[in-house]
Amino acid sequence: MSPSDSHAIVPFRVAVPQADLDDLHDRLARTRWPNEVADAGWDYGFPLARLKELAEHWRTRYDWRAHEARLNQLPHFTTEIEDQTIHFVHVRSPKPDALALVLTHGWPGSFLEFLEVIEPLSRDFHLVIPSIPGYGFSGPTHERGWDATRIARAWAELMRRLGYERYGAQGGDFGSGISQALGVVAQEHVVGVHVNYLPVRPDPDVPVSAGDEARLDKIRALMADRPPFQALQALTPQTIGYALTDSPVGQLVWIAERFAHWSDPATPVDDERILTDVSLYWLTATAASSARLHHDVPRGTLPCKVPMGVAVFAHDITQSVRPLAERLFDIRHWSEFESGGHFAAMEVPELFAEDVRAFFLARLEDERLATAG
Repeated sequence: MSPSDSHAIVPFRVAVPQADLDDLHDRLARTRWPNEVADAGWDYGFPLARLKELAEHWRTRYDWRAHEARLNQLPHFTTEIEDQTIHFVHVRSPKPDALALVLTHGWPGSFLEFLEVIEPLSRDFHLVIPSIPGYGFSGPTHERGWDATRIARAWAELMRRLGYERYGAQGGDFGSGISQALGVVAQEHVVGVHVNYLPVRPDPDVPVSAGDEARLDKIRALMADRPPFQALQALTPQTIGYALTDSPVGQLVWIAERFAHWSDPATPVDDERILTDVSLYWLTATAASSARLHHDVPRGTLPCKVPMGVAVFAHDITQSVRPLAERLFDIRHWSEFESGGHFAAMEVPELFAEDVRAFFLARLEDERLATAG
């Protein structure tokens, strides 16, 4: 690529080599299974019978080509930013002057999380849905330092290349931190940040209700008993990456366990969608590079000053506490939902899309009134 082409935005088509699919099926057929104690349930980890069921579905009934064809109905692109491939979906609204939104996924998700909300949100907004560096079609990263702030700077550059001067940011999981960071590094361009995951720390100086105290107890328990996957990916992402990149069943259980534990039992993510997400990680060999974000991401809250909207889903890993959030952020919108979990855009897409729409349309109205005044 010549220097003049370094900022090029190139159309991208999903086209996995058949040899990679054949290799996947062959590896699945040769899985070496561990034994399991009687009546183990979830006491020792992911149940053997359930994992065998998922693996057999993946090997014999799951059709990547069908999902690939669906994905190729969307407008995909890639560009190079800081010598890193950035893949993204760019869907324009029929409204030419619509606000643009950057939608950012987390781990173990992907841009696939947003498939069900593209149609409803694109009625009112242009949508830019990137794959985080190191994830999926953005491919592995090749140097350290791709933390939330650096990713946010890449998003700001991407939006500049696409010609968007003003835009909103939305995210959950790592996407929440990246969206907040975008509100810091591109504050003059970001009209607002909407998140569906906003952990907060207890503060003895902030009075909270009994219900909020229960939420804080949940956060304290999570902080005191760090999940094993998080510890491994934060401390030794390369080490766990060898196993996940070599064994499809290892990659499958690593991700499927999170969907099992983090989704609302009433709105589970179905097996086909789980397998598509797992397939994306497997076929792009991004287990290790995606895990590095746990290692590189800084701890603590970013000083994001742009207006923020928060959607709290009852079955997420944690539920944010409004009085504590308001000490740190300019909260303009707060919604509480009785259904939905960590993967809200997949589990309850209608609720998710409507909350995102409501926040950003309100932001536009606020700006209109401020200008008129």
